Amino acid sequence: AVNALGEPGFRFLEEQRRIYPHGSLVAHAVGYGKIDNRGLGGLELAFDERLLAFPDKPLTTSIDLRFQHVMREELARAVLVHQPAGAVGIILDIASGGLLAIVSLPDFNPNEDGKVDPDALFNRATLGAYEMGSTFKIFTTAMALETGVTTLQDGFDATEPLRLSGKVIKDFHGEARWLSVPEIFIHSSNIGSAKMALAVGGNMQREFLTRLRLLVRSQLELPELARPLYPRKWREIHTATIGFGHGIAVSPAQLCAGVASLINGGLWRPLTILVENEKLNLTGDRVVSRATSRAMRQLLRLAVTHGTGRKAEVPGYWVGGKTGTAEKVGPKGYDRTKILSSFVGIFPITAPRYLVFAMLDEPKGTPATQGRATGGWTAAPVVGHVIARIGPMIGIKPEAEAAVRGRFGETVIKLDGDEIRLAAY
Repeated sequence: AVNALGEPGFRFLEEQRRIYPHGSLVAHAVGYGKIDNRGLGGLELAFDERLLAFPDKPLTTSIDLRFQHVMREELARAVLVHQPAGAVGIILDIASGGLLAIVSLPDFNPNEDGKVDPDALFNRATLGAYEMGSTFKIFTTAMALETGVTTLQDGFDATEPLRLSGKVIKDFHGEARWLSVPEIFIHSSNIGSAKMALAVGGNMQREFLTRLRLLVRSQLELPELARPLYPRKWREIHTATIGFGHGIAVSPAQLCAGVASLINGGLWRPLTILVENEKLNLTGDRVVSRATSRAMRQLLRLAVTHGTGRKAEVPGYWVGGKTGTAEKVGPKGYDRTKILSSFVGIFPITAPRYLVFAMLDEPKGTPATQGRATGGWTAAPVVGHVIARIGPMIGIKPEAEAAVRGRFGETVIKLDGDEIRLAAY
């Protein structure tokens, strides 16, 4: 309309503007750029030079927007209910190492001008380093089985708290008895896990965690990557506490990569957020044997059917997983009132395809959770809801128990005084 006035004094300029069609949905992964198109975060920063040099060459992410939407929606719902300081959600393709969803809340909309809260810019999934608590018992148990220190038929005495270097290691809800290895896992015994780690030894523990790349920075193609925190002098007390997930801090993304390697047949593959690098992950480095991997799948399934992960169960989808509840460090040591709650789930555990992880930072209990804010009450339901929604999307048909048990062998284990038969997967 202005141009139609015909005034010679008007001059019209063309300019480019960056548009992020999905807004905050993939903000931390894609990142954002300045007005001069230079990247400031995420893939925009990591591949800034390539994107400028080859503007017509697409950079294709591994993210499935359907999965990303489901994960963000379910995580946001949990944030509304439990009011945590932040939250993380990850969905991982176990075969390729490709991140199908990666969510960090709070997030931001890169289309909006103005100042953004630094807390919203912080990518908790990759840049945050946390003591992950009982999810680390997955690594301890796999390590003990792989080294031959124990079998599924063995156990440890968890009758009394463990006293070591002036510290007392207790169980949250102790069974106060001798526990088999499966019982240590499903009851999430700190005492049993600490004794298991001590039986393996600090040198072997450090070597095993190094093999899983948990003591080095992740190779993910994002610039926002945390450096793991762990003791330089690996004393006996550190061996014990790291056995149940305290005294070592890693990013949620690193934890997911490590867990995936233990249940996929024993091959470690680096995480990636790019399709072009997924194709390079067809092979992997062996970190545990197939037998150990099979045993871990059994235990992860057991933790959902009989343990603290019951609220992640989705009928017919054969979910396996492990809860994590870690006290956070305060000014005067560990603070029982501030916890990090998480759950790492695998489905179908009979032939693992996807890893689904959820974490809430300092969640609050509600009447519906009986005032509890642990991983089993806050994070496990998020994973269950996500699996229930994405399973049908990708055509995974629910299977009856009889069909699955008929396909696999069985292992007899002792659980709470009874012998049970567990499908071997």
